[in-house]
Amino acid sequence: MRLLQLLSLLASVLSVGLMAGLFTGFSYAVMPGLKILDDRGWIAGMQSINRVILNGWFMTAFLGSVLFTAAALALNWFSGDRAASPWLLLALVLALVMFIGTIAVNVPMNDRLEAAGDPAQIADPAALRASIESRWIAWNTVRGVAALLSLLALAWALVVHGRSGS
Repeated sequence: MRLLQLLSLLASVLSVGLMAGLFTGFSYAVMPGLKILDDRGWIAGMQSINRVILNGWFMTAFLGSVLFTAAALALNWFSGDRAASPWLLLALVLALVMFIGTIAVNVPMNDRLEAAGDPAQIADPAALRASIESRWIAWNTVRGVAALLSLLALAWALVVHGRSGS
């Protein structure tokens, strides 16, 4: 049972860490890099990123961040040694903030960008960008911070798990 707990916890750390890196990387590199583009270039860049990011690597880390963390919490809870459970619960709540924020806020904005079509054909690209950019960035920050805090909680859960082992 301890080995299964450890493996689920390590899978959680890895998947949440990947998501934290992705979302914070967007905050400090990708979005500032796109910000310097004109409106049509910004829309084209966002559309391109949104098309290529939907792949197996992303989906494994994105879904795994919640599923592996939930599994780690369940395994820890039912093992009887619940020392790491508060940290795992916190990590799960924060992973859910990241996950739900992505699904409920960022994805619909990405869908609006895609539905706008060819940036060269958009009648008012400045209005489209203005209606999305600042809110997208703000929610990316929320999900990045949530993922980073989830990662910290998981790292501490890993320490607690190691200390409580026989």
